[in-house]
Amino acid sequence: MHKPQRSLWLMIDIIIKNLTKSFGDILALDDINLHIDAGELFFLLGPSGCGKTTLLRTIAGFYMPDAGTIYFGEKNITSLPPHKRKAGMVFQNYALWPHMTVYQNVAFGLEQKKLKKAEIYSLVTEALEDVQMSPYANRKPNELSGGQQQRVALARALVVRPKCLLLDEPLSNLDAKLRNDMRDEIRKICKENNLTTIYVTHDQKEALSIADRVAVFSRGKIEQIGTPIELYKRPNNRFIAEFIGETNLIDGVVVRIGANEAFVRTRVGNFRGMLCGSSFDVKPGEKVLISIRPESLKLCNFPADENCIEGMIGSSTYFGEVAHYQFEKNDIDLKISELNPCHLGQIDKHGMYAYVIPEDVIILGY
Repeated sequence: MHKPQRSLWLMIDIIIKNLTKSFGDILALDDINLHIDAGELFFLLGPSGCGKTTLLRTIAGFYMPDAGTIYFGEKNITSLPPHKRKAGMVFQNYALWPHMTVYQNVAFGLEQKKLKKAEIYSLVTEALEDVQMSPYANRKPNELSGGQQQRVALARALVVRPKCLLLDEPLSNLDAKLRNDMRDEIRKICKENNLTTIYVTHDQKEALSIADRVAVFSRGKIEQIGTPIELYKRPNNRFIAEFIGETNLIDGVVVRIGANEAFVRTRVGNFRGMLCGSSFDVKPGEKVLISIRPESLKLCNFPADENCIEGMIGSSTYFGEVAHYQFEKNDIDLKISELNPCHLGQIDKHGMYAYVIPEDVIILGY
């Protein structure tokens, strides 16, 4: 149930301007600019070593930037020590005190603030209720499962009424089923508390499933910022197209340009598709890549009017609700995913067709 106290929480936006951070010769953050809205669940996504955790720890105050500024609302907090930023942090390994009970772990930060025992009891009790850990208040961390330890770490971060919540790969130590359960739980808690939340992960599905917006990192730079749908449906370069889910990339040459679209000639046929962004400047005769998601290609026994490839199914893998096919054309294998599969018996059958609508063909720079 929504608690009245939550309306007193301060919602802040987080603004990052021209942030740079190096470790020796390694440029970890390269002129990062971000505006995270108040109450937003914002993800930093990317492969290992891309800079996302460095940015989170710089926001938390554990690293000082070489250049740039960080604002919590209108306040410049760039030079403040971590304990004065009032940011709640949940670490990858949870960092619970092994000799303390669940209650004591959650109460620790409040005790450091010298709050009265009655106030501490009220706040800890509420925090444990929020994460459904009240029955475990007197247990030690080694008596808890991984998911329960994660909930305690979350309660400890929330109990101090932080201005924002920072999550550093919080689900990486959990099994697949528990990760799925905790994704929804974390989103629910963050939204109920109106918390501005920054969440670091390398797991694309984790980001796509619960984020409001995502910044995708590569080599210390932000490649693209957008909603999960925008990143998946409209990647702005090859890195995004390949990193967010699976895709088929096909070399081509632009034949002509239309309004936000282009016609491209490739080895497997001609395609009409959407330009990857309004700022993408390409001219007839230039090389490009087209990106087509496996589930966007539809198998049929008859040719379509446009964006159609004639070939054959070379192999298939059946997963019950979905089948994955290799569709062969001119020594190029295209991946096709078919929900509720109905073409499993047509392997090596010639005269098959695969087509895609223009909205699902994204034209990228070469």
